[in-house]
Amino acid sequence: MDENKTVDRQRARGRWKLFAVLAVCASPLLASYFTYYVVKPTGRTNYGTLIDPRAHPIPPMASRTLAQQPTTLDAYKGKWIMLKVGGSDCEQACQDQLFMMRQLRTMQGKEMARIERVWLIMDEAPLETMLLRVNDGTRMLRAPKDVVTKWLPVEPGGDAADHIWLIDPLGNLMMRFPKNPDPTRMKKDIAKLLKASAIG
Repeated sequence: MDENKTVDRQRARGRWKLFAVLAVCASPLLASYFTYYVVKPTGRTNYGTLIDPRAHPIPPMASRTLAQQPTTLDAYKGKWIMLKVGGSDCEQACQDQLFMMRQLRTMQGKEMARIERVWLIMDEAPLETMLLRVNDGTRMLRAPKDVVTKWLPVEPGGDAADHIWLIDPLGNLMMRFPKNPDPTRMKKDIAKLLKASAIG
């Protein structure tokens, strides 16, 4: 009987130790979310629009690489994702967004490896060779337009393709940047999030 009690106590201690380790690992990201969503200090100056991830979970979607290999955004979990969506007819506004994403990642210096750039292409048309070359390093996935546009929240009359979006390392959609954004202010938002979180 005493032996059973000892085993039970050891198991209980083991569970508490596991919970403690998980709490320590998750605390930086949880703290940043608590600050953004609960405390909401008056001095907060985030530039992007914060999104409640519970209201907009990433939906299952039949996405694939340009080489037709099935993949999803989950493949990049563990990193921050700068996301752009739109058609393959990437005109000047689209090209400017892709360029800005490259520059914003580079501007994070030694933290840049924590960020992935993803372009969800919502049609089947081929991409121009030059567009592929200048955006080397951007993850390009084909994704169904109806699923993507229902998932991403925009203002009435807005277009998801007008924005750059941010997904956290746990796979939560958390921020939408304005149309024609100020890259300096975007850089500050991203830098603050990277600093606040030890995850990703």
